[in-house]
Amino acid sequence: MKSSNKLKIFNDPIYGFITIPNSDIFDLIEHKYFQRLRRISQMGLSYLVYPGAHHTRFHHAIGCMHLMQKAVNVLRFKGVSISENEERALYIAILLHDIGHGPFSHAMEHSIVNGITHEEISMLFMQKLNAEFNGSLTLAIQIFEGKYHRPFLCELISSQFDMDRADYLKRDSFYTGVAEGNINSERLITMLNVVDDRLVVEEKGIYSVEKFLVARRFMYWQVYLHKTGLVAEQLLTRVLKRAKELSHQGVKLKASDALSYFLRNEISEKNFTSESLETFSRLDDTDIISAMKDWQYHDDFILKHLSSMIINRDLLKIKLKNKPIKSSTLNKHITKLTLKYNISKADAEYFVFIDEISNQAYQSKTQNIKILQKTGKVVDITKASDQFSMKALSKPITKYYICYPKD
Repeated sequence: MKSSNKLKIFNDPIYGFITIPNSDIFDLIEHKYFQRLRRISQMGLSYLVYPGAHHTRFHHAIGCMHLMQKAVNVLRFKGVSISENEERALYIAILLHDIGHGPFSHAMEHSIVNGITHEEISMLFMQKLNAEFNGSLTLAIQIFEGKYHRPFLCELISSQFDMDRADYLKRDSFYTGVAEGNINSERLITMLNVVDDRLVVEEKGIYSVEKFLVARRFMYWQVYLHKTGLVAEQLLTRVLKRAKELSHQGVKLKASDALSYFLRNEISEKNFTSESLETFSRLDDTDIISAMKDWQYHDDFILKHLSSMIINRDLLKIKLKNKPIKSSTLNKHITKLTLKYNISKADAEYFVFIDEISNQAYQSKTQNIKILQKTGKVVDITKASDQFSMKALSKPITKYYICYPKD
């Protein structure tokens, strides 16, 4: 068999040329589990708000790996010892950190599967790949789970300031066209250092970190928690919930084999077998879109209308409030709908509902961002920074919303 050149280059619209660091990484990228990420959108249904947001989990994972290469180079330059094995494991862990995402990302965790998160599914994929690749992912898995004796390696993958966030903020701001989210990830990475095996940011990078947190807060309100995007994701969760209900009642729905498997069976953490994992690996955005294109013509009132709303972008009305929505307001809209279409209260609740969202740019209670001062002292960013702005960024803000059909 002809050996192929495994040190290929990707041309990324954000970072320019990205090189694949070694042949093991190339083999993982080539694997069908990883190639599936080309068919999973990074931002779910956000393209219904920002038409450019069609980038995928594949783009994001490659971008994270590129930033991790930069971080390793910066830290080594500053005298931090990172062995070749640790470096390889870091690249594998960051590359595969999102491999367990289902179609349209987060909507799946509340409908297709129950009580199992995408992080847990990522772990199952990594273990399966580890068996296939003769145990060469063992160290990557240890780091990913936070069980390795050098915590800064895990912090590079998952913390309040990690390569995952450094990529998705920049990438999502680029593809949505929301310039306020565009962070200078290169400068931020250049400011990284390690003290006592913990990740720190040098004092001169403090304003870059503040800007990073402000950008994150802005992107959450403006993009990730945009009210139209919220409605679309809620509708998608409800479409799948309804499809599952009908399937359990014995109604045959047009759907791909992989999707049918999850609609017919109640799959949770307890019974997520290797068969479930293999079937999950065949599921992507196209299964869901294609099913909804058929379901918009189904006899079932709920499934038909919910599917049609997403396919034709004729969504529910949404009102955001600073105070919880009164139950009398909710009941008024439910009653109106039951009378208009002669449907039950339970059916109407698919179209009229309340929920809440909260946004906290900096969680000061978990995995704090540490600043390395010129004196050599390490302090939390809330102490080192301009107090006023960090207090505002650490405060969780909650908003409440109600959705109901347009008149």
